[in-house]
Amino acid sequence: MSTLEVRNLVKDFRVRSGFRRSTLRAVDDVSFTLEPGKTIAVVGESGSGKSTVARMIAKLETPSSGEVLLDGKPSATRGRALDAYRHQVQMVFQDPFASLNPFHTVGHHLERPLRIHKVARSRADVERRVHDLLERVNLTPADVYAAKQPHEMSGGQRQRVAIARALAPGARFLVADEPVSMLDVSIRLGVLNLLARLQREENLGVLYITHDLATARHFSDEIIVMLRGEVVERGPSDQVILDPQHEYTKLLLGAAPDPENQGRLRAEVRAELAAAAGGAVTGSRDRFGTRDL
Repeated sequence: MSTLEVRNLVKDFRVRSGFRRSTLRAVDDVSFTLEPGKTIAVVGESGSGKSTVARMIAKLETPSSGEVLLDGKPSATRGRALDAYRHQVQMVFQDPFASLNPFHTVGHHLERPLRIHKVARSRADVERRVHDLLERVNLTPADVYAAKQPHEMSGGQRQRVAIARALAPGARFLVADEPVSMLDVSIRLGVLNLLARLQREENLGVLYITHDLATARHFSDEIIVMLRGEVVERGPSDQVILDPQHEYTKLLLGAAPDPENQGRLRAEVRAELAAAAGGAVTGSRDRFGTRDL
């Protein structure tokens, strides 16, 4: 069975402040395996390293150490082997407007990957596949949407185009980097349901990057919680949400918009943190460096 395996990924960035240079470790020894038909959610606050993991898997960043394996084979970093890897692994970016060229039509955005990856050659085949992609993401009538430009569409529609573009080469794995965080609340569920349907019907493996534990629970099979570049908790979605073991996971849950449990859970977590630290946890930051949620 095909798999996308992340093995001991590490990413260091060189930071310069005046005449001083230092190294910032953004990702520290992250490993997991994504299988077709499954969704793994990587959860954490901004700066936790989750998006850096996504960019390394999508070959937009080069790991300092570790590797990404596709079907048990190390993925390439250049040439035709890299093209073959990107044929199978595609990324859906956070901002649907910035990821689309405003000067080109939707049809152009979908035609380009079809031609680059040589999925379609003749003009008739390209048009047929563009229409099929638009129908798969529920943008119909396809002829109308193919002629539109990004600014003529809503944020949710643009993100559907971005998803269709990721599917165009025939990808088996999608890396979705907070795909609904910049969308209106009223249309987020529709995009998430679309991803869930595609994952189920087309046997896609989906890596879902998010800071929202609620959607992570309902749209993923496994949750990985990251803090300062490290994995601090992982397990089946219901287990992580209903029986969290790490204080940071509990803190994230305490920040979730649950009117009945939010205040109680947050108070319990802060009491545990205070006991572990040997004193009261007060102020705007705790020992994890997180803001008062």
